[in-house]
Amino acid sequence: MTADLRKHGTITANDKPLITIAGVLGKQGLSAARTLLESGRYRVRGITRRTTSPEAIGLAEQGAELVNLPLDLGHKEDFVEAFRGASGVFLMTPNIAPPATHEMELGKQLADAVVEAGVSHLVFSSLENVDKITDGELSAPHFTDKARIEEYIRTLPIKSSFIYMAFFYTNLMEFYTPVLKEDTLVFPVYLPKDFRAPFVDPLTATGPAVLEIFSDPDRYAGKSLPVVGDIISPREMVNVFVKATGKKAVYSSAFTREEMLGHFPELASNEGLLQEILGMVQYSVEYGYFRKDRDLTWSRKINPDSLTWEQFLRNTGWNGEKRSF
Repeated sequence: MTADLRKHGTITANDKPLITIAGVLGKQGLSAARTLLESGRYRVRGITRRTTSPEAIGLAEQGAELVNLPLDLGHKEDFVEAFRGASGVFLMTPNIAPPATHEMELGKQLADAVVEAGVSHLVFSSLENVDKITDGELSAPHFTDKARIEEYIRTLPIKSSFIYMAFFYTNLMEFYTPVLKEDTLVFPVYLPKDFRAPFVDPLTATGPAVLEIFSDPDRYAGKSLPVVGDIISPREMVNVFVKATGKKAVYSSAFTREEMLGHFPELASNEGLLQEILGMVQYSVEYGYFRKDRDLTWSRKINPDSLTWEQFLRNTGWNGEKRSF
């Protein structure tokens, strides 16, 4: 029947499966929405508080339906309504930084709402359980809380899949921006100079991964899938930046507490956030960002156009200035 409808040109937008995205204007959500809409195979409903922003208007012009709703506690019934009618949900928890600690509670509330709405497939953006992997020696709550939400989702009566995003290239633009000293850009990087770590552009890599998973739900049911663009050291990142931009640049370590505070003295006023950042990077260096059994090649196999660091620099035209998203 579907083939006949398509053949005679009578298939409508309403015949396409609906995917609801929680946090549609975040980097991951925006990437997923754009890719799903551009595929022409899905309708998209997006949850956001910023329905009048330029990004939201752009999505609406592409055909997305937007729901004005905060990703916060106390809105479960609203979440159920936002998820109702969707065949799939792409779920992220928002950036909840210390002293706030409610990420796990919010994640469970959102997941329960997905199940109550009768959705058939949930894709959650998760990370590794640092507490479990390090036997409690290191703490990175924004990793571990996502892992615990994943563990909870796995107990629910719903098909579920999980993506694990690498470090974001955009972190260097947004949070760890180079500082110009005389004629040289100083890159304050939270990793040791020669430690090679996984990085990715969330704005272009998330969407293809989410599209692939929703396109083959049975194949990816229960899977945890890293999304990686490049595996690269800070020294290599600075060298590539120099090559791509022609600007002078040097690496400066922000790996230890003293070094981090030297570059970002404002963190001294938020000890919880400082401890979380230091715990995350120490974990990554001592144990590896991803668990040893993860397939780090998957995302590039399904998306050969995933950007390396050099391609990211050339695509964005970034020259070391601070950018916000």
